[in-house]
Amino acid sequence: MRPKVYIETTVVSYLTARGSRDLIVAAHQELTQEWWQRRRDAFELYCSQLVVQEASGGHKEAAQRRLQILQSLSVLEINDAAKSLARHLAKAASIPRRATEDALHIALATVHGMDYLLTWNCKHIANAEMQRSVTLMCHLQGYEPPVICTPEELMGD
Repeated sequence: MRPKVYIETTVVSYLTARGSRDLIVAAHQELTQEWWQRRRDAFELYCSQLVVQEASGGHKEAAQRRLQILQSLSVLEINDAAKSLARHLAKAASIPRRATEDALHIALATVHGMDYLLTWNCKHIANAEMQRSVTLMCHLQGYEPPVICTPEELMGD
């Protein structure tokens, strides 16, 4: 059985965006495209209703490109268990109110038993300083959290 990966919105955004002139963003885009081409078939890919909602916003053509990618992924339901865990995670990891969706991404991946959460959001999701409190809160609520990483970290050999 292939490992399960929750694809967070930033990954789809980097995958479908036009090339950036910002060197770091351009590197993230290139790594994302490489991961998508070389590694995605090694995993079962999932997103959530939240990812679909976030990907729908913004420029119409860009949103269409993002949504087209998401059509090939299984969509996880936003359920009461995920909402509850997200509230606990937001408090435990001190995630600001304006970023509560980030806690929900982690909660969705956790509640639905994902092995990995793939993201470029290093402020509130793939944040090493928050990982301990996220892991502790997930364990306290009876869940095993996924490994939270960037496409670069899940590149394999």
